[in-house]
Amino acid sequence: MRLSKSDREKVRGMFDGRCAYCGGQLGERWHADHVEPVIRMGWLGRPPVAPENHRIENIMPACAPCNISKGSMQLETWRGWLAGHVTSLNRHHSIYRLAKAFGLVCETASSVVFHFESADRRALQENEHGR
Repeated sequence: MRLSKSDREKVRGMFDGRCAYCGGQLGERWHADHVEPVIRMGWLGRPPVAPENHRIENIMPACAPCNISKGSMQLETWRGWLAGHVTSLNRHHSIYRLAKAFGLVCETASSVVFHFESADRRALQENEHGR
């Protein structure tokens, strides 16, 4: 399940060389992530689960940390998992609580918005305003 070199370049250019999830610059060793996961089980000697999801329309450019964090989660599951970390940090990490007490960390009630979602909104707004 490999992408051709030209398909990889198309995927990389989707968001001007930025990760579709966090918006950070993609480095040399970026990942092509399946939004709807393909679960590879080769290490168990089993065929992949949902191989039909391996198609170019289902692939986003991702930095390694985002792709590794998302793993085989559905997008909404991963969004909730990410959002839950603030509560977990507050509950279990004294250094986080101390940083928060000194104003080094500012929590917001913001929901998790992925870069591709805000980039899509900006493009729609620019089209609506004739830019």
